[in-house]
Amino acid sequence: MITKRISTKAILTRLRSKISNRQPIMISSAGSGLVAKLLEEAGADCINTFSGARLRANGMGTMSMMWPILDSNQQTLDYTREDIMPAMAGKAFVCACLNSNDPLKDMRMVLEDCKRMGVNSVSNIGPSISYVDKDSEIFRVLNSSGITLQNEIDMLILAKEMNMVTIGLAFSEEDSIELVQQAQPHIFCYHAGTTKGGRTGYDKGMTIDETAEETETVFQKVKEINSDIILVGHGAAMENPPDAKFMLDNTSSHGFWTGSSTERLPIERAVTEVAEEFANLEFSES
Repeated sequence: MITKRISTKAILTRLRSKISNRQPIMISSAGSGLVAKLLEEAGADCINTFSGARLRANGMGTMSMMWPILDSNQQTLDYTREDIMPAMAGKAFVCACLNSNDPLKDMRMVLEDCKRMGVNSVSNIGPSISYVDKDSEIFRVLNSSGITLQNEIDMLILAKEMNMVTIGLAFSEEDSIELVQQAQPHIFCYHAGTTKGGRTGYDKGMTIDETAEETETVFQKVKEINSDIILVGHGAAMENPPDAKFMLDNTSSHGFWTGSSTERLPIERAVTEVAEEFANLEFSES
């Protein structure tokens, strides 16, 4: 098996071309090779790999990656190399979402491992400290232990210096501004919250209108820092294609990032429907 490799220049050229032609950029997470292959064939521009997606593929919620049950970086590197890269045809590029706060790994070596396997893009959400509420005691404890957003920013800066495509992601206006000012990522994604719907989704009550409004407020701040940055939205009430269309029409977004929307939710619906049809079969009367 020789996996396809896409250069940083080719990645950015394609994304800029789509923006010029007013074609939405589609970034999608995949926890298995089959899902990655299907997403690429459907037209996704980028396949994201991270421990949350891998756990979703096993029926767990995305946030299960926050528990001390695994080495997030090792899991991401292993399944990206063994499951995702061999499944790709080279039309979409792969972005590895990394845990920049891993105290046992030199992030330069992790980035070098990504490049060796043909992954020329990284993000800081594997997981991110931004998942933890800033007004919580656990956030203060984690920060005092050296687990910080700054480590994520530093990783993105280093990745860009190593000629990798960087996708910065933040959950609040404050973190978004800090991340974009320092890291200057090629792509910025505003994470409005865990995607609702399905067995393990979470609905915090935000409507799609509110999701778009909050996202656009952050986008405007980010554009003041870098007017050329590529913007994508993600999460909260953006659950299906009409929701994504609403985001495209009501924000400055150049595209969207789907996780559960094109991975967990479709699998839940499709498998349940077909399995129930099989399970309800009966013998014909003799």
